[in-house]
Amino acid sequence: MTKAKIRYFFAYAFLILVSFISVFPLLWMLISATNTSLDVIRGKMSFGTALVDNFKQLVQTTQIGQALINSFRNAFVLTIMSLLVCSLAGYAFEIYHDKWKDGVMKLLLLSMMVPFAATMIPLFTWFGKMNLINTTAGFMLPSISTAFLIFLFRQSSRSFPYEIVEAARLEGMSEIRIFTRIFVPIMKPTYAAAITVTFMNAWNSYLWPLVILQDKKSQTMPILISNLISGYTINYGVLMLAVSISTLPTILIFFVLQKNFTEGITGAVK
Repeated sequence: MTKAKIRYFFAYAFLILVSFISVFPLLWMLISATNTSLDVIRGKMSFGTALVDNFKQLVQTTQIGQALINSFRNAFVLTIMSLLVCSLAGYAFEIYHDKWKDGVMKLLLLSMMVPFAATMIPLFTWFGKMNLINTTAGFMLPSISTAFLIFLFRQSSRSFPYEIVEAARLEGMSEIRIFTRIFVPIMKPTYAAAITVTFMNAWNSYLWPLVILQDKKSQTMPILISNLISGYTINYGVLMLAVSISTLPTILIFFVLQKNFTEGITGAVK
């Protein structure tokens, strides 16, 4: 065996090992969803026959349908609003010239250093005075504009052909039409990456929804799952089934947008 073949062998062996370690928690979660709580505790690693019973118990003891609707509605609306606000901001930061824009961008990036927990109590007090507790607006407002998404769109816009904007202006196109007809179609990979990141963050967010969505009818999937482990007796089969159901939308979004997600993160523009 040549040195090249030996090198390839160890490289593929390492990749297979890392892939297995990455996929194992997901596989274990799916297997556990089909087993009883006792089988999960015993460490059974084969598919069982308790999937239907776990599903019946999950439906009867929780409001999972309402939680799925709440999570999807919150994540969908927040993703749309974030894309609109952050892509406009990123476009403006790169296309329009102002001597202060770099300073403002640095302040935005500096805000990423502040943990959300530090601003949560003032936000809750403020939103309470505005009667935004238990509302979708109260859930979305702190996350509509994020420094990361603005930075992502600005960095991607740096490879955007500015000559097209100048030519469109000479043709008499308005700034809104330039943005919607030229910028948005060309920046599809960046939008795909932004959709993936924003939807996943909104779907999986726990701390802020726990604080702002106090009504049981407003609870989301992460809160419902946390409630399943807060009782005296935990049914791990039901718990794993709830986690599996909660994971499906984010997996679907990622696989649908996987190709464009990679291009968008690296800032590629076709």
